[in-house]
Amino acid sequence: MTKSPKKIDASIIILNYNAGQYLSDCLQSFYDSDLKDKIIELIVVDNASTDNSFNKIKTEFSSTDKIKLVLLPLEKNLGFSAGNNQGVKVSSAESRYVIFINPDTTIKPDTISGMIDYLDQDQQISAATCFVRLALTDKLQPESHRGFPTPLNTFWHFFGFGLPRIFPKSQFFNGYFMGHLDYTKPQIIDCCVGAFLMVRREVGQKIGWWNEDYFMYGEDLDFCFQLRKNNYHLYFVPFWEITHYQGISSGIKKTKSSASRETKIRSALATTNAMKTFYQKNLLNNYSLPLQWIVMLGINILVIIRLFKAKYL
Repeated sequence: MTKSPKKIDASIIILNYNAGQYLSDCLQSFYDSDLKDKIIELIVVDNASTDNSFNKIKTEFSSTDKIKLVLLPLEKNLGFSAGNNQGVKVSSAESRYVIFINPDTTIKPDTISGMIDYLDQDQQISAATCFVRLALTDKLQPESHRGFPTPLNTFWHFFGFGLPRIFPKSQFFNGYFMGHLDYTKPQIIDCCVGAFLMVRREVGQKIGWWNEDYFMYGEDLDFCFQLRKNNYHLYFVPFWEITHYQGISSGIKKTKSSASRETKIRSALATTNAMKTFYQKNLLNNYSLPLQWIVMLGINILVIIRLFKAKYL
């Protein structure tokens, strides 16, 4: 009797845009992984890259008994949200988990199998991130354990007169990055960076996956907000990790070279526009009209500050 093939445990979606050698290194880290008894599909969605990164992996990698490789080229750059949603559409409906990973990351050998086992054992976890080590600092990336950007959290983070640094463990002053928590232990967090986001398939389907009103930046924050809005739990699990070479796909390239002035300006506008979109969609109506005005004024001031830094610093 013919043995039926094992079902896919997780669909890994990597959205590529001009990631160069980082994309190859990212995929290689999966092929070097100890997946144990796990079967994954590795879906690389290419957002109309103009470098040779996507063509390069076509000759470097292929499917194995543990990894089903799926390559999806897009005709134009759809942005982060829409590009990832295209990956979800071609993913196997049988996989229990969908994991979104940036192309400028590498995973540790036990990260995927460890995270799958951990979520299999705790059904209360709806979505999770792991320990995201920032290559530039060799430390935990602060954005991987964020609080929601309420007016108070945002004020102390951007205009805090140094108080968040003076009181790093204060929940009042450090709510933006939830600095008061002990990040050697698993725990519920508000939101994480999209460099590694693991979601139960049925949960992603319930919230509608990624909001395509966001093109670049802010989409991971909105995704996590929808989780909380629908009473799902997002966990930070520090036992497994990835390394994040931040800023490659956005053109900032923080770990290797200085970005051009035009790229810095584009990034400054994109981040603050995403901030406006998030507030308008999710938070603004919760506050009085005077506070709404103050919030939007603060965002506009931040735009001016970031544009000044981008142009002259």
